[in-house]
Amino acid sequence: MSEMGAEVYYQKFHPEGNQFHPLHFFSGPDSYTLLGNVSCASYGVNVAGIIRAPRGDGKESIVLVTPYDSINGGDYEALSLGIATSLFSLLARVTWLSKDIIWLVADSRYGDYRPVAAWLSEYHTPSFMVSDLLKCDELNTAGSFRRAGTVAAALVLKVDGRSERFEDTLSIYAEASNGQMPNLDLINVVNYLAVHRQGFYVRVEKVVSLLSSSWLKIAGDIFEAVGKVAHTLNPAWNFGIPAADYLEGSATLASSLYSQALGILTGPHGAFRDYQVDAITLKVSPRFPADSKARQHDFFQRGAQLLEGTIRSVNNLLEKFHQSFFLYLLTSPSKFISVGVYMIAFALLVAPLPMVAASLYIDGCNSLTKATHNPAENLKSWKWLDAAKQVFALHLLGFIVTLLPYFICQVPGQHSPTNRSIMWATTSSSLLIITFVTIPSCSPFSSRLKGNNWAVLKSVTISAAFIGLCLMSIINFATAMIGALLLVPMCLMVRPIKLDLRSRRAKSLLGAFCSMVLVIVGFPVIVFAITKGFIGEGLAGLSLGGEFWTWLESLWAWKSATYLYIGMVHLPCWLLCLCILFHPC
Repeated sequence: MSEMGAEVYYQKFHPEGNQFHPLHFFSGPDSYTLLGNVSCASYGVNVAGIIRAPRGDGKESIVLVTPYDSINGGDYEALSLGIATSLFSLLARVTWLSKDIIWLVADSRYGDYRPVAAWLSEYHTPSFMVSDLLKCDELNTAGSFRRAGTVAAALVLKVDGRSERFEDTLSIYAEASNGQMPNLDLINVVNYLAVHRQGFYVRVEKVVSLLSSSWLKIAGDIFEAVGKVAHTLNPAWNFGIPAADYLEGSATLASSLYSQALGILTGPHGAFRDYQVDAITLKVSPRFPADSKARQHDFFQRGAQLLEGTIRSVNNLLEKFHQSFFLYLLTSPSKFISVGVYMIAFALLVAPLPMVAASLYIDGCNSLTKATHNPAENLKSWKWLDAAKQVFALHLLGFIVTLLPYFICQVPGQHSPTNRSIMWATTSSSLLIITFVTIPSCSPFSSRLKGNNWAVLKSVTISAAFIGLCLMSIINFATAMIGALLLVPMCLMVRPIKLDLRSRRAKSLLGAFCSMVLVIVGFPVIVFAITKGFIGEGLAGLSLGGEFWTWLESLWAWKSATYLYIGMVHLPCWLLCLCILFHPC
């Protein structure tokens, strides 16, 4: 880098793992400050070079990241360094740059995310090293940490294995933490240049199991036939879509919705979104083996030209990307569903909740008034407070259960994920029993519960679910959408099973069966198992408790709001629906 005229420096970082701390859940990015008593071999080293823009004022910059493992790195990682080197040498000689260029070679021995996050943390919030690390002076020969302007955009380049197709493949990863996405214009620029200029096959992630789904193929054929009929009636109606495109789009949409709902980033670009920087990860899969010298020159040229075109597009902007969407779901590299479309589906899904809650509350209060002959007693006792107390108690229990993993992780000794999940389930069940004993009105088996007060309880439960889903839609829409698909039918359908069994009518028995199925399917562990089968990972040999703990551990380690939703919204509402189902009316 220095021979190309760049300012080069090294940055040391401590590769600490993500740890759950309840008080730091919504705090900013981790500080990665180097602490004392750390040996030189226990931390990573990033290498960064800066090209100062000839036409710029140093206020903005563009970052190019190439993760590299100096110990276990293979030939494909060397190819990514080759592409970046050829591009960096070109940018060092051009005169049209108006933004500084930063090339970060991230030490990926400890993962791709950690080094990028450590560099960004030091770039935006400088930290001071302790004197114990000054003995590693050989790493400071290139000077102290240097900075350029505000980061306008970032590109992460990885060459990842040989392509399964007969052409070079470019995979785009855009999801960051809690469903954050970069501005759509950045993806559009990369997709256009890759397809129309460099001839790459561009792809985004899909749920592969849906591509072979028979019911989805039937739905695609129906939509294609309807589109053809509509086009014959009016040639201006061109909303028809081929069945194959419908299948591909549905699989891509499901993957985009699932990735955003998890709230876990899909690449090292996610570290930039913590600082509101548009960034994506580009994984290039060449169609030739890594040791094929004959094709490397052409591959270097096409890859470098793709990055050069993207950098030129960002370089020519007078300000950051802002004209396009930040909230969207991808259905292909060039197609998307905007926030103005998918919010309609969510609004229609949750719209019945407040209306049903109001209707149930009025019916429940009227029935309680008829049952109470003394008006003075009816005024003194607000019957809805019992339901509100039960809802509050179970939501408080959900909050405590959400914090339990932090204390379980503090238990000394090495415990497997299965053992920790058993400890969690046992402690949570004990707390639930204690809640039922100390607050008898919370228990569905309490003698105090009688008559139609289940309607008031259901009304308050639906109101709590509605508030929780609406709040979650602000933080992460995908989580709220999937949660609404599970919670709304369960909250609307559930009713005391004793009432349905007493009537013995077919409609009532069917309603009781549907209520039981929805409550069973709505249990978080069952939802997790169904999701594993849905995305094609399969359930054979699955240790449900251990896998569920590991999944939740990844959610809280990456500070995903989905973890809070499961513990503080979904689980309490599920418990309340269970209480309604077994209400002793």
